[in-house]
Amino acid sequence: MTSSGSMTPGSPGSTTLGAERVARTAGGRLILDGVDIAPEPGTTTALLGPNGSGKSTLLRLLCGVLEPSSGLVTLDGRPLADLRRRDVARRVAVVEQQADTLVELTVAEVVRLGRIPHRRAWSPPTAADEHAVRDALHRTGLADRAEQPWQTLSGGERQRVQIARALAQEPRELLLDEPTNHLDIQHQHDLLDLVSALPVTTIVALHDLNLAAMYCDTIVMLSGGRVVAAGAPREVLEPALIADVYGVRVTVTHPDGDDRPHLRVLGTLARSRSS
Repeated sequence: MTSSGSMTPGSPGSTTLGAERVARTAGGRLILDGVDIAPEPGTTTALLGPNGSGKSTLLRLLCGVLEPSSGLVTLDGRPLADLRRRDVARRVAVVEQQADTLVELTVAEVVRLGRIPHRRAWSPPTAADEHAVRDALHRTGLADRAEQPWQTLSGGERQRVQIARALAQEPRELLLDEPTNHLDIQHQHDLLDLVSALPVTTIVALHDLNLAAMYCDTIVMLSGGRVVAAGAPREVLEPALIADVYGVRVTVTHPDGDDRPHLRVLGTLARSRSS
């Protein structure tokens, strides 16, 4: 992966949102340790790693919700900390693992929240706002649910609404934390089909290695708060690395000559030693 510090924003192959040697300590514990990430514009990058490896923390640093203990997060080559939160919100959209509200809102009203960074305080929605909301609802297959109450939706449907809210924000960078949690198989693929086809730079934390291989251009593997591998799925998703990071034995195949690997878990290393 390339370093954003040596490139001019907007030049071919330049990066937009990135992190340089970021570390994060909380409660006396080192959660991230010297992490670099610089996705190519318009690509989809998967953050992989076991629970506690630092995926969610890295996403929160990239959107400015958390500040690094050391290192630098940049947007178009400028330190994120130097930018106004409103300006960052116009560029970077975030979809958390779970979202809920006690306020009675319709689907359209939730999606309309994505337009807040583009509006002045107390100003009514503009024609551009409404167009962005309608487009986001259409792209996520929610146009017929626009007036349905948020509270009546299933977990998977709520996740799609959050994706629509992020799209209404019209971001250039999209960060998603475990967006396929609580979705059935069909909706997992539907969601990642949508996300990977968007003309934005996407960074998504995932648990499922096969989904990452199918839909992501680049994989960043985290373990113990450090990047242990980064590159194309075929380069990163290798049996030895997966055994080291996840403690499981896998076989890796390329069905029908596909360049993207498919993984089959054979068992845990502990189980294989006792057998």
